[in-house]
Amino acid sequence: MVTPASSGHRSSHASGAAAGKAARATARRSSHADWAPPPDRPDPVQTLVQQARTRTPELVPIRNGRMLRSPFAFFRGGAAIMAADLARTPVSGIRAQLCGDAHLNNFGGFAAPDRSLVFDVNDFDETLPGPWEWDVKRLAASIAVAGRDRGFGDDARADAVSGAVRAYRKAMRAFAGERTVDVWYARLDLEQQFTQWAVGLDASDRKVLDKTLKKARRKDSLRALAKLTYVVDGEPRIVSDPPLVVPIRDLFSADEAQLVRERLALSLQAYRRTLQADRRHLLDAYTLVDVAHKVVGVGSVGTRAWIMLLLGRDSSDPLFLQVKEADRSVLAPFAGRSRQANQGRRVVDGQRLIQAASDVFLGWVQIPDDRDATVRDYYVRQLWDAKISAPIDTMRAGELGAYSEICGWTLARAHARSGDRVAIAGYLGKSDRFDRALATFAESYADQNERDYAAFAAAAQAGAVPVDLEH
Repeated sequence: MVTPASSGHRSSHASGAAAGKAARATARRSSHADWAPPPDRPDPVQTLVQQARTRTPELVPIRNGRMLRSPFAFFRGGAAIMAADLARTPVSGIRAQLCGDAHLNNFGGFAAPDRSLVFDVNDFDETLPGPWEWDVKRLAASIAVAGRDRGFGDDARADAVSGAVRAYRKAMRAFAGERTVDVWYARLDLEQQFTQWAVGLDASDRKVLDKTLKKARRKDSLRALAKLTYVVDGEPRIVSDPPLVVPIRDLFSADEAQLVRERLALSLQAYRRTLQADRRHLLDAYTLVDVAHKVVGVGSVGTRAWIMLLLGRDSSDPLFLQVKEADRSVLAPFAGRSRQANQGRRVVDGQRLIQAASDVFLGWVQIPDDRDATVRDYYVRQLWDAKISAPIDTMRAGELGAYSEICGWTLARAHARSGDRVAIAGYLGKSDRFDRALATFAESYADQNERDYAAFAAAAQAGAVPVDLEH
């Protein structure tokens, strides 16, 4: 268990830097290279089995099947495994608000409220205050695992990991010297970044960038309306594509579906109260039309996730909201439980603290489930809002390195907003000692991930865990 440590960010520059340097006595920077599984390490397969007990049973095989696609897919779904491992690693005692699952695929682009495209952390299911090193180590390990999946050599992987950590370290040092409000406003404008990238690209690659931006711009509620609905009596209804998308009309009898719809409509009113006044006014312009259960992601598969179709002035004015179950963070047993009793609020508060610009519809709610007499916590956001994800599985080595550096900068900005950026910068210093340590750690943990993946695959082969490889 990590005990609470200095996490404030109001120290003077001199005292904060001194505190950071003093923390090296608690955990030498070179000590972060260390990883070896302890004799009493929890069995990774049993960790996943235990986690699955709170999930929808019929969807667990889909989650397992998605995790079996590759060691990187397994890593993405194995946040609970690594959380327990990170709790055994050295920490400086300096804390920040963590993403909690800071792997490469949990960064991406989306539309800010001013409609410009920005790049940021975009997954907060596991967010919680904790040692800042845990996020950086999960990011570093994900780069090594992804590099192996792509077949990159040792040097290319080491360069990518070191580049990401170096970008984190240098960004933190820069943020340490900035005014607090300037750190709060800092963000990475995706279109400006793409313009900079395009300078060094040939015509073919520039076309790919332009196409990527245009595709992101189109990924909104109108696009979701075209992809996920059909028209019944002049009004859109969500399509049925079981088991990935199942409307409530297919989950319940007609009477039960009506009761569920009414309950969800009431839940929308409770969710409404978690929004700012102007955003409540915006939500009031829409009417709930249809609801469906939707399978999302890899690690999230099996958690209860609903999509709600709402209409504004007419059927050409849609809004899709995602209502996603929030369980306890996988970090909670090791970093301390959340101060927020509602896990959906934990996710929302963490996201608002970490992200430079958050979805205007971001909020939380509790919804009772009559089937098992349980009241569950959820958070709410738009389903699609010009979202863009990096194609990790097709990146070349140089592209992975450049993308990893951007993720490193972005993670530093997130931690600088919530933690003592001066102390973290003081701890990291000017040398590359921490960078090199994490490059070593990342490779050691990638070895561990491959061993865990092999154990999971063997369990699946033996029938010890149910698997659906089709979805």
